[in-house]
Amino acid sequence: MDALGILRRAALATLVVATVGVWPAAGQGRVQSEASAPSDRKPKALEGVTYAQRLGDQVPADLPFVDETGKAVRLGDYFGTRPVVLALAYYECPMLCTQVLSGMTAGLKGLNFTAGQEFEVVVVSIDPGEGPGLAAAKKATYVAHYDREETAGSWHFLTGRKADIDRLAQTVGFSYTYDEKTDQYAHAAGLSILTPDGRIARYLFGIDFAPRDLRLGIVEANDRKIASPIDTVLLYCYHYDPATGTYGLMAMRLVRTAGVLFVLAMVTGWVVLRRRERRGLYGGAPVGVPPGASHKA
Repeated sequence: MDALGILRRAALATLVVATVGVWPAAGQGRVQSEASAPSDRKPKALEGVTYAQRLGDQVPADLPFVDETGKAVRLGDYFGTRPVVLALAYYECPMLCTQVLSGMTAGLKGLNFTAGQEFEVVVVSIDPGEGPGLAAAKKATYVAHYDREETAGSWHFLTGRKADIDRLAQTVGFSYTYDEKTDQYAHAAGLSILTPDGRIARYLFGIDFAPRDLRLGIVEANDRKIASPIDTVLLYCYHYDPATGTYGLMAMRLVRTAGVLFVLAMVTGWVVLRRRERRGLYGGAPVGVPPGASHKA
């Protein structure tokens, strides 16, 4: 099979996968929206929820937390030697938190840097009702995913009191709300990278963190460089009901939009390939056939 045939089949296969993977998920997950809210408005639970970029601000070193072993610690215990990759999440989150932590771990795994040598990982639960048991279970999951057991001592999963969590969240610009009806938190997805002395050096948003971006952030933070603000496209964690399989309004819109754009891009690429093939732009005329002559003659 020629190169064009292979490329065309790959494009068609990808198109099928994209269509099958995106649309059933969008169809099965019913969107929960407030009855009185127009469909183009942000749900009330997400009003004020954002991830502001407070580059250069100092994260308080005296904030008290409890680590996954039940030991009382202070955030500053992880400052002083190397940059800190900081994630705010909660351990029983049914939606984006797992994606954020998985994306962070996969990105860090792709580096030739090693936790404990070039950086520390600190994850702080925003739910004051969570304790060391949940933190320990989460740590075990992501340390196993990272697949470098000797680095376990450089992964820190913390829990704490609401006042201390709120102070940390405000410092890094991570605002969130609690929904009593679902017992869940509405929040945005992302990470912040701190300098060794605890200043905010860079933000990364979303759930997929490329190793090159993490590497750049860690290197700059190690040199005490503060990055410039970046454009943000925020993913929100909001209203997931595992009993009914319903997803949040904002998250589902993002999934649907991304799926549509991807499928359209694949269709466009396939059409372009077909047109070029018909015009004879691939491979040129066969050897021994004069220009302009048909190879079928």
